Amino acid sequence: MNRQDFLSSIGLLAGGSLAGNLLTGEGTEATAKKVKPVLTVAHITDVHIREGDDAPARFKKVLRNIVDQHKPDFFLNTGDSIHDASYDNVVRQQVTDQWALWDACVKSISGYEMHSCLGNHDMWWKAPSKEDEMYGKDYVVKRLGTPHRYYTIQKQNWHFFMLDGNNKGISLDEEQFSWLKSKLEAIPEGEFAVMTSHYPILGTTQVLEGGGHSDCKALKNLFFKTNRVRLCLSGHNHLSDNTIYNNITYACNGAMSGFWWGKGDKDSAGPYFYQETPPGYAILKLYKDGTLENKYYPHGL
Repeated sequence: MNRQDFLSSIGLLAGGSLAGNLLTGEGTEATAKKVKPVLTVAHITDVHIREGDDAPARFKKVLRNIVDQHKPDFFLNTGDSIHDASYDNVVRQQVTDQWALWDACVKSISGYEMHSCLGNHDMWWKAPSKEDEMYGKDYVVKRLGTPHRYYTIQKQNWHFFMLDGNNKGISLDEEQFSWLKSKLEAIPEGEFAVMTSHYPILGTTQVLEGGGHSDCKALKNLFFKTNRVRLCLSGHNHLSDNTIYNNITYACNGAMSGFWWGKGDKDSAGPYFYQETPPGYAILKLYKDGTLENKYYPHGL
């Protein structure tokens, strides 16, 4: 008997998927009661939009499918929106062309909010100088239309934190950590928080791939003390993984681009897969009582 059959046999997969019903951290009460979620949110990550392999048309089609099939309240995007601006040989035109593709794709679902994090491949560090308007994080903030490199929004009784882990050692800088601490401490009882960062904070994928937060212990301690965080979302590693620790779900939700929109290699489990993970997106269902569902959907394009 495999793990999923076993879990089904003891009633932990009632009417849904492993990803859909085991990620509340508090059992399946919300699912069992058929309570309507207060929010349905689409999570996309690692789009790596570029020319070639028909990537823009495929991405637009996935966005339209998400809207038509799931009717999310809004989108969360955890970075690496464009294919790459960070490599040493990238020139200005490549950066502007990639961001133009991103703009065109996102406009195809105009009317839907897209709240984004900064990915490591989004910044152009090889601009002629630090004074160049396209250098570094400020330009990415401008292109993504975010208020700052890190920020928070509130929807219903859920707070969403868009973090910037693109600092020394893959971590939050002191200023950002202090800001996060004060914001979490101010959240009243009965309200909950979702962390979004390009890089995983905890989980399995950084064991396989690396690339996780080096300040994971400090963040874990903060989350435990404040007792408001219920979900941490990430990408970066292009793998799908869900870990529950201290009643918090840590979900690395694959990659929209899979194997960077290519068909993959001999070590991939299937076409466009990265290792065993197909390209896809996740749908979150968030409930008033702090329970949640996180389900990964391969998009098949």
